[in-house]
Amino acid sequence: MRFPVSEVAAAVSGTVVGTAGDEATVDGAAIDSREMLGGELFVPIMGVRDGHDFITAAVERGAAAYLTSRAAEAMATAEVPAVVVDDTAAALSTLGGLARSRLAGPVVGITGSVGKTTTKDLLTAVLGHRYRTHASLRSFNNELGVPLTLVNAPDDTEATVVEMGARGHGHIAELCQVARPTVGVVTTVELVHTEMFGDLESVAAAKGELIESLPDEGVAVLNADNPFVAEMAARTSARVVTIGKRGEVHAAAVEVDGDLRTRFELRSPWGSTEVVLAVRGAHNVHNALAAAAVGLVCGVDLAAVAEGLGQAEGSPWRMDLRRAPSGLQVLNDAYNAGPASMEAALHALARLDADRRIAVLGPMAELGDHHEAAHRRVAELAVALGIEVLAVGTDDYGVASVPDADAALESLGPLGEGDAVLVKGSRVAGLEHLAHLLHGA
Repeated sequence: MRFPVSEVAAAVSGTVVGTAGDEATVDGAAIDSREMLGGELFVPIMGVRDGHDFITAAVERGAAAYLTSRAAEAMATAEVPAVVVDDTAAALSTLGGLARSRLAGPVVGITGSVGKTTTKDLLTAVLGHRYRTHASLRSFNNELGVPLTLVNAPDDTEATVVEMGARGHGHIAELCQVARPTVGVVTTVELVHTEMFGDLESVAAAKGELIESLPDEGVAVLNADNPFVAEMAARTSARVVTIGKRGEVHAAAVEVDGDLRTRFELRSPWGSTEVVLAVRGAHNVHNALAAAAVGLVCGVDLAAVAEGLGQAEGSPWRMDLRRAPSGLQVLNDAYNAGPASMEAALHALARLDADRRIAVLGPMAELGDHHEAAHRRVAELAVALGIEVLAVGTDDYGVASVPDADAALESLGPLGEGDAVLVKGSRVAGLEHLAHLLHGA
């Protein structure tokens, strides 16, 4: 989205420094100098490293202007206009709100313990059949990712999809103040991030902030099969559309082929149609139902919904099934892990046509008091499914473990035709490196 620098400064109560700053224009924003395309507003963030240290690099990569809380340095290095503010992150949030005020059409917020990003990917494809649609990149779902999504929406955007994560109570409410969604989706409430929340009731309270934020004329799409989500219907005056086995939008005659592709009959108040998903795994039927419900509510016709679901590809490192030159099947679901997604991935591995199935599992992070029991339940499920487990970086599964991905590759030994390996763990494990190594096995 294009903004004159003068408008940026006015919105964030900043001061423009630099030659011809008032006449300059920015197109979108970036917080990582390495991802600059040219023309953006660079927003340095105070994190593990101070983003101000990368302003020069951002300018060299084509930043049209930048925010800064270092007034003196802005005066000395005004190659391009700078906007001096007290807090760059707060200014980015304000800009997100400004961008939101320019967006017409539906703005869809998606949250839940599992499935947010895949639902976002599916919905983006569905809405794209009727609207010029913009959505969060990757898993940009926090206090930086949400405003970035809005600021980077093209000026002609007609529908917007915003993923929202919760790191504590009130977090999603704050994101909703910026994004002001007209449609809200809660995929499920599961045992994830309980280190911060403590219990499932608290997780549900946080996720439900999205539903509470909806306007009276909005729509809430809720998982009827999860009691914590189903109860959120009482927290809104918006229209409620339910999904799942007990929902208005549900699946029948579900079939999963040997490549983990799923076929089902989509049934809804708008009619029924056959769907074949491009994303893998039976658990993604639920995410597809959420995307379908939003699409139908937003006026996408049934045939286009089915076509969009069949075209949508998932984000990297999510149920990515590939065959190595040796014949080894590698199921890379390494992006993240919690008990529910781990269970779904194990069931997917068990469906693969293989003589030997191995799950290489990293730790599931942020489970708090549930940590030990959750890991043991995963290991028990693997045994019940006839799956060998190799743990990486943790002893909590109660099985053989190795320190890192390279050691895991050595421990696995020769693999080939007839073997299938699942690679999955929380982000801290970095197991996508192992998946990459296995692809060349």
